[in-house]
Formats: sequence, C-alpha cells, structure tokens
Amino acid sequence: MVEARGGRPDAPDGAENGHDGSVAAITQRLDALPVTRLHLAILAVSTLGLFADIAEVALSNALAAIFLAPPHNLPRSSLSLLLASVFAGGAVGAPIFGLLGDRLGRMRALQASLVLMAIGSFGAALSAGLTSLTVARAVSGFAIGGFPPLVATLLAEVMPPRQRGAMLMVCAGIGFIGGSAVILLVQILAPASPLGMEAWRWALILGAGLAALAAALFALLPESPRWLAAAGRPVEAREACRRFTDSARSRQAAPAGEPPAPPKARAPADEPPARRRIVLFIALYALAPWATLGFPLLSAVVLLEKGFKVEQSLVFAALSLLGPPVGTLLTALVVDRLERRASLAVLAGTMAGLGTAFAASTGFVTLVLLGIAFNTAAATYGAILSIYATELLPTRRRASILTCAWAGGRIASALAPFVLLPALTAYGPHGMFAVITAVLVASAALLLGGPRGLSGQPVAHTP
Repeated sequence: MVEARGGRPDAPDGAENGHDGSVAAITQRLDALPVTRLHLAILAVSTLGLFADIAEVALSNALAAIFLAPPHNLPRSSLSLLLASVFAGGAVGAPIFGLLGDRLGRMRALQASLVLMAIGSFGAALSAGLTSLTVARAVSGFAIGGFPPLVATLLAEVMPPRQRGAMLMVCAGIGFIGGSAVILLVQILAPASPLGMEAWRWALILGAGLAALAAALFALLPESPRWLAAAGRPVEAREACRRFTDSARSRQAAPAGEPPAPPKARAPADEPPARRRIVLFIALYALAPWATLGFPLLSAVVLLEKGFKVEQSLVFAALSLLGPPVGTLLTALVVDRLERRASLAVLAGTMAGLGTAFAASTGFVTLVLLGIAFNTAAATYGAILSIYATELLPTRRRASILTCAWAGGRIASALAPFVLLPALTAYGPHGMFAVITAVLVASAALLLGGPRGLSGQPVAHTP
C-alpha cells in the first residue's frame, strides 16, 4: 500500500491484500486471534473509564435531590440549568471527540476525553457557587458525551469477531454499576462529611481520580491496528498488530478455527448505501432515549400519579436499577449467537408490551417487577444498538458517525421529558406510554428495513 500525504492511503481498503500493513491483512491477523491478555487489558481499562463516565451522569440524580432540599433550597429553574448542563455538554462534545478519534486515533481521543472529564469533575468538587458548578458540570458533560461511543468503536475494532459482542456487553454491564455505586457512596458519606467536605464533592473527586487513572492506563495500550491501517499508517499498524499476536503467543494459544475471509470490496464511503446507514443509526439513536431514558426518569413520577407515596416511588426507583447490570452481563453469554437486527426489534416490542402493562398495573410489587424488566430490556437494547452500529459503520468514519448519532441521542434525552411529562399530566400513564410505544414501533420498523448485523464476522471497512 502506498501511503498518501496527510496520513490517508491512496489504495482502497482491501487493496494489495498481500501487504502486511493493508487493512485486509491486518483484519485477517486480528480476527484470527483468540482473546488474549492484551484484549482483556483493553477491556478492563475501557470498563474503568465507562464506570467513571456513567457514575458522572448518575451523580446528577443525587445532585437534584441534594440541592432541592435544605439548606440549599435551589430554585427549580436553576436546578434545571445545572442538570441540563451535562446533557448539553455531551451533545456538543460527542461529535468533536468523534472527529478526534477518526483523525488522531482512538486512544488519543479516549485519553483526551478522560483527562477533560477529570478536570471537569475536580473543578466541580472545588466549585464555590452555582455558576462555577454549572460550568464545571458542562465541561464534564463535554467529555462524557464522547467516551461511550469511542470506547464502543475501539472494542469493536480490536476484539475477535466470535467474542466481540460479549466483550462490549461485559463493558456496558459493569459500567452500569457505576451509577448505583456513586449514589451509594453519597449516601454513605453524607452523615460523616469527611474533613468537613460534602459527600457529593468527595464523589466528584473520586470520579476525577478514576478518570485520570484510566487515561494513564490507556497510554500503555496499543492503538487500534485496524484504524492505523485504514488511516494509511501500515508500519504502525503492523507494530500494533504484533503486540496482539505476541500476547497470543505468550499464552501459547493458537487461533481458534480458520481465520475469517478477507472483507469483500464494497462501495465507496460517499455512495448511497453509506448515507442510508448513517441516517438509520442517527434515527435509531434519536428515538432510543424516549424509551430507554424517558422511562427511568419518569416511572417514579408515574407511581405518584397512581397514588403511591414518595417513599414508595424512591424504593421503586432504586430497585428498578438492579436489572440493567445483571441483564446486560447475562446477555453477554449469548449475544454473539444472536442476530443484531432481530434482537433489537424483539427488544423494542418487549419494551412496548412492558410499558403498556406498567401503565395499566396498580399493584406495587407488579410495578416493581415490570420496572426492573423494562429497564433491563432498555439497557440491553442500548448495548446491542452500539454493537450493531459499530459493526456496520466504516473504519475511517466509525467514531465520528457514531458520536454524531450519540449526540442526537443526548439532544433527544433533553427533549423527552418536555414531551412525556405533559403527556403524563394531561392524559395519565396511558398517554405517556402511548408516546413511548409509538417511538418503539417506529424504531422496530426502521430496524426491520435495515441491514443485518455482523455477528461473528469482521467489522465493516467501507459501507
């Protein structure tokens, strides 16, 4: 392969297959490997970063309760601005980090995201007033928005095809624990206030430390060989690939089965098939939060509408968070045997059915069980959607397209309560869940008209 100026290859993906640094050759070498210690190290560091990322987002729930209560008694308008700052920052930051990931590499973009997350968290912990806290949370949100799609991109590119889905699901499943962990930490530290500092400040300091640690650990890991080859850097691609093959030899493990066939040449990235896939994933990510985030945010409010006490709604909210980590980790055992598109369509239908049953139910235990089931299906849907997208998007543009779609989801996350809450107020639970069901039906229709996933196959290079 002849390297072009500006770091881009003159030859198309798959050209000169015999060249050791070509995309096709790198793909064959990577995809023929078993899961090695290096794969597990990348998974562990990625999970640590995602744990910190999700904890940062979940901390907003704790801040809402803390600042509404005495002695803060923050006005609801000011609190809304504080909470929205994280989502607003994420919507802006995600596409920027995606471009960095495609231009500078996955590892550099991930490190930059984590460093900025640490700076924002530490700044928020030291904030002296509402304005400085809101600005610091926006900085954190700017970084938070880019990390999940970037880490999904990295894992999709380096993990063996037969275990790729499982690796992404494990990362997501353990990462979800960060949300419960940070709220539990605040509850434990609140009565003590160590060193006279409020519990939420300690949670932010710990989050900053975890993000900084993950950034430092990423510096020890190799860049995605697949991205290096696609970016026209064959020498670096061979060296990065060598680290994976050396890790396999150190375990005295032979590749499992025959190496996958080289990817077939496909249409250039600017042709209609590429645009259709881009539009598909942007639409799916924009629709998903209406159910996957709208339900967790407003389900406790639905219980109040049904006549339950505040204490019961809080118990429900806590119990319903148990499902996502367990469900996602259990799904990791079978996800690589499932067809992605069909799985997502089934999950969308399942959520629609569970939501309808939730709107009609009146018993507390039944509502709790339905809430756990819905949140589990929602978390699994989000994780499989990331796998489905990363497998089908082209290597050269995977990070930027996925982060743009993710940013659309953040915008939808901010808009959903403004539609769902008035629907709940005006028409009751059935009205709110009618909106959610309509969104899920639209998602299923888009999925059934979309391409099949690439379970167990090499990820796409060009659409």
